[in-house]
Amino acid sequence: MLLEVVLALVIGALLYQFFFKRKDETLPVGDGWWGPGTRTDKEEEEDIRPFKIETTEEELNDLFRRLDQTRFSEPLEGSRFNYGFNSTHLRKVVSYWRSGFNWRKQLDILNQYPHYKTKIEGIDIHFVHVKPVNLPAGRTAKPIIMVHGWPGSFYEFYKMIPLLTDPASHGLSDEHVFEVICPSIPGYGFSEASHKQGCNSVAVARVFYKLMLRLGFREFYAQGGDWGSLVCTNLAQIAPSHVKGLHLNMVMASAASLPQLLSILLGQRFPGLFGFQDEDVRRMFPFLKKVFYHIVKESGYMHIQATKPDTAGCSLNDSPVGLAAYILEKFSTWTDEEFRDHEDGGLERKFSLDDLLTNVMIYWLTGSIVSSMRFYKENVGKGIGVAKHEKIPVKVPTGIASFPNELVHCPLFWAKKKYVNIVSFNYMPRGGHFGAFEEPEMLAKDILQFVGKLEQK
Repeated sequence: MLLEVVLALVIGALLYQFFFKRKDETLPVGDGWWGPGTRTDKEEEEDIRPFKIETTEEELNDLFRRLDQTRFSEPLEGSRFNYGFNSTHLRKVVSYWRSGFNWRKQLDILNQYPHYKTKIEGIDIHFVHVKPVNLPAGRTAKPIIMVHGWPGSFYEFYKMIPLLTDPASHGLSDEHVFEVICPSIPGYGFSEASHKQGCNSVAVARVFYKLMLRLGFREFYAQGGDWGSLVCTNLAQIAPSHVKGLHLNMVMASAASLPQLLSILLGQRFPGLFGFQDEDVRRMFPFLKKVFYHIVKESGYMHIQATKPDTAGCSLNDSPVGLAAYILEKFSTWTDEEFRDHEDGGLERKFSLDDLLTNVMIYWLTGSIVSSMRFYKENVGKGIGVAKHEKIPVKVPTGIASFPNELVHCPLFWAKKKYVNIVSFNYMPRGGHFGAFEEPEMLAKDILQFVGKLEQK
């Protein structure tokens, strides 16, 4: 039976390689228009406007009213977080949100860095832009664009920004100092949502490429996880001469190939054949339990958002507690799958409630949960493995920080099929899906050593 399965997989992979695999090497920059109506011949305004996050008393009073009127359900006995966000703990989170959470204080934290907006392809793009204040004499800062994912935001990078813009003050080497740009993906937070269908990761990468050019950067580094990983990958594909280096803390493996299929079947028994390290074997095998079943457990949200995002999204946009449960559950199980077996979901083992609720507030006050969920429809709705960018190798020098509790582990052997110039691949000692939010110092150090390798060359 096993031999028949192996032969079927091998034949299927060979047929795919022969009939469907394309040899495209470049991804055109292209152009787009995501604003309302039709694009006119009028030249787009390119001014960059300072922006400050503000909240009215009416918005807060509306939030408090909705929190007070929440109708909770009772959880099953002993279910903890295995059925989703446990409503017993949710009551505690909501109580703190209503009575202990100081949003005005968090606004001061959010506004500590300069915020801006600029219109690109018909929509307002929000970004944080932080320049170093203690740049050593004779040094120039290296620009780096850092892109978040879902259900995160630009706020994920706040604890990393000072480590990159002023590393010496935080006990890190100041050999490389950065100028950090953290944009919000269109439809997330304070970036305007697309008014049209089709605004996918390639379109966003192009928008961010235009943003970096508008800021005066002809060469820059790019970093991302989750959707940010894909957006930055596309950025490296459409502007390889401008992206000096690509750093990722999540790698989405390319479409299955014969070597990859064989590595799944034989990798546990013959790891050396595929360059697997002990850590790869520990994370991946037994494959059904460590990868397949885990994906099934954690991907239900993706099927909803890639097919009918507006249906589920309308209820989340109307209920702050529903929104918090939906978002915060991901910060539990995507940080560590074992947190499902904790009464509180392990939420405060890595994060503070202030940080978690600040991220939720960004979604709530901007009403952006529906538009953020649509990004799955735009990127996954037409199928996996069919987009042009999925078939094009990335030649930009690449660094990968591989966290042990990432949703899906991508070994170096798989990553090299897509990223053909990997100069740094490191197994992080701890951490999960939200690398920048969970382990800012660890991720900052990995970026610094990666850039150090490139600059030496």
